[in-house]
Amino acid sequence: MLKKELTLLNVYCIATGTTLSAGFFLLPGIAFNEAGPAVILSYLIAAIPLIPAMFSIVELSTAMPRAGGAYYFLDRSMGPFVGTIGGFGTWLALVLKTAFALIGMGAYLGIFWPEVPIATLAVILAIVFGIINLFGAKKTGMLQVLMVFALLIILTTFIGKGIPNINFVNFDGFFEKGGASIFSTAGLVYISYVGITNIASVSEEINNPERNLPLGVFLAIGTAILIYAVGTTIMVGVLPAEKLASDLTPVASASYVLFGEWGKIGLTAAAVIAFASVANAGILSASRYPLAMGRDHLIPKGFSKLTQRNIPVYGIAVTVGLIILLVFYFDIASIAKLASAFQLLMFALICSAVIVMRESKIESYDPSFTSPFYPWMQILGVFASLWLIAEMGIFPILFSFALFTVGTIWYVSYAREKVVRSGAIYHLFARLGEQRFEGLDRELRGIMKEKGVREEDPFDEVVTRAVVMEFTSEKTFKEISHDVSNQFASSFGFDAEKLEQKFMEGSRTGATPISHGAALPHIRLPEIEKAEMVLVRSIKPCFVKALNYSGETSMQGPIHAFFFLLSPNENPGQHLRILAQIAVRVDDENFIKDWIDASDDQELKEILLRDERFFSLIIRKNTPSSALIGNSLREIQMPEGCLVALIRRKGETIVPSGLTALVEGDRLTIIGDAKGIEKLIKKYS
Repeated sequence: MLKKELTLLNVYCIATGTTLSAGFFLLPGIAFNEAGPAVILSYLIAAIPLIPAMFSIVELSTAMPRAGGAYYFLDRSMGPFVGTIGGFGTWLALVLKTAFALIGMGAYLGIFWPEVPIATLAVILAIVFGIINLFGAKKTGMLQVLMVFALLIILTTFIGKGIPNINFVNFDGFFEKGGASIFSTAGLVYISYVGITNIASVSEEINNPERNLPLGVFLAIGTAILIYAVGTTIMVGVLPAEKLASDLTPVASASYVLFGEWGKIGLTAAAVIAFASVANAGILSASRYPLAMGRDHLIPKGFSKLTQRNIPVYGIAVTVGLIILLVFYFDIASIAKLASAFQLLMFALICSAVIVMRESKIESYDPSFTSPFYPWMQILGVFASLWLIAEMGIFPILFSFALFTVGTIWYVSYAREKVVRSGAIYHLFARLGEQRFEGLDRELRGIMKEKGVREEDPFDEVVTRAVVMEFTSEKTFKEISHDVSNQFASSFGFDAEKLEQKFMEGSRTGATPISHGAALPHIRLPEIEKAEMVLVRSIKPCFVKALNYSGETSMQGPIHAFFFLLSPNENPGQHLRILAQIAVRVDDENFIKDWIDASDDQELKEILLRDERFFSLIIRKNTPSSALIGNSLREIQMPEGCLVALIRRKGETIVPSGLTALVEGDRLTIIGDAKGIEKLIKKYS
């Protein structure tokens, strides 16, 4: 498992840094030669097919934050055959984009060292950034933050000086190259934006991906579109057409006009920083594709190996090696078109993957961000991407077809016999039900367990209001289910017999998770409004007759803890997240000992509560908590979002109201958000 070391700032800087490079510092001259002053429109049009792809990738990434990004999504949605093609295609697109950036970096460094060939500089730089990536994502991410902030400061200065100096005469004959050239050029410059979604390939290493990934990507796309639109307008507006059309360093040339020699040097430095950030993040992202494909046996398993510092060294090595080959054997325009074509093809498949995952109705597919305007957004993404590929000419089309062919041959000859899973697409088509890969649902549930509950999930409230039942004599699972069902019936008016049947059916069909001395019987009902739970402590061990992982029925146990959960039918994601959070607590090696040793109901509940989301406070004299004695709960100022959920008083557990007055010796269980709980700990500990 890769370490989760990347923050929101890292996400924004990786996405922004991989975007503001060749597309801004190298391509405008080449693109102007194709489209004339309307190159500005080409940059804006190129962003249109990115938007559906961006929404789709963010949705898939928040549901499945795994190394490999697009490859992983395609493999798990449409199966390993499409995953193989998608993995090779996206990896190659990233490698091409990184090679493109290194050539651009070499072109700008050539201003200072004109005697050194651009290709030689690019190769040296590829090796340097490959070595940097061997130090891990955290250090790579820190370098990225520094480079991107330096770049944004310089570009802000360039834009501020450039806008007042635009010569609008340079925009005469805006459409003289024709509409077809505008759209074909949009396909050419599409590579400018694709880096923004590369962050998906390192989503496994993002801390709190459900929040940080979408927010970082949306901030980055806004930054990129603004800078490309304004920046290209300035370049067209300050440089003569004949100069811009043949210029591989257009930003440096425009800066010379605006600032003089020092401005040219400053923006050349910015270009070098931009290309460095792309190369750095590009190698970081691309190297995760061989890692993910190696994990899934689609390429030799050696690529899945990590060093002691959790670094995919073989993925980095093969990525850098391929970049060096491309630098030597392909020209700039070819690399740009091939990278754009591959990425467009992958984005069309990614949009299709969202449709497949949504329509498969897999309950454990649980993204925190869902794409708006579904499915029309995804349909637009598919057709817009394919249309732009067609506009780019025959060479990118043939090369994409060649990639598809090579991927097919590789899958048939190497990977097919090594893979024992299929994608979500088999969940979509009922007539192919026998080919459904149930391991996908288990895998997604495992991901939910890693992500934990969301901020808005009422996990702590469900735990604190749960009924606790204890059995000291030996009981069967059927007897426990019977008593629990009656408890639910008396508390909430449910049909006890119906509940008991469903709990027993869950154990027989393998739907009840059992591990580490605990069982999680669970049901979703249409008539329930909010989740409710009964906690059971069985002092004598209980054994449950249930399906094991081999599909055979056996007695499983010993079990001392049962968590009977009822949830509303319409919110399966929340239901599964609550189960996943309980499973996280159960997996703790001390769980069963703590569960059996707990002295009362309150302690049992506190075992389940998240450490950072609750605080247990005993009110004593001569301590900071003594100020609470005699006050009712409504009179006590609590941090926002915090509340007293339980009070243990004289051997009884009380669910308090606002009028409940506190007395010495009360033990309070306070739940709330992490920041509020931290304030309480500092105040009363």
